[in-house]
Amino acid sequence: MSSAEPTPGHLVWRLAMKWRTAVDRALDPLGLTHAQYVVLSSLAALDRPSQRELADHTGLEPLYVSKLARSLEAAGFITRVRDTVDTRTMRLALSPRGLEVVEPAIATVRALMDRLLTPLGDRTSAFSGELLALLAVPLD
Repeated sequence: MSSAEPTPGHLVWRLAMKWRTAVDRALDPLGLTHAQYVVLSSLAALDRPSQRELADHTGLEPLYVSKLARSLEAAGFITRVRDTVDTRTMRLALSPRGLEVVEPAIATVRALMDRLLTPLGDRTSAFSGELLALLAVPLD
């Protein structure tokens, strides 16, 4: 590979940045950022996870999830309630306002993903498998 050719790492970074920017722009009319969307859509799929469980599910740092959760609670999108067994643990759930905004947000992001993956055609499933294999490689 010559120095003029982009490395796979550089391409992954560029694609991730392109995706994040596109999602931010698409969700702006709903008042959400990509990171906020990740939290809200994950809460739609999970049953009252702890902040730690949400961090594990999303791949976001626990401290960042805590910060996002506080801001989403202040904006009225989620509720944070102390766990009845372990009072150090906060359980998260979508509020009525969060439920109202998450469905159109998910539809918006799905449509954007369909556009992004169009060039792959019937190779989309194989591509997803390759991404999962790369994500499974421990780097720390």
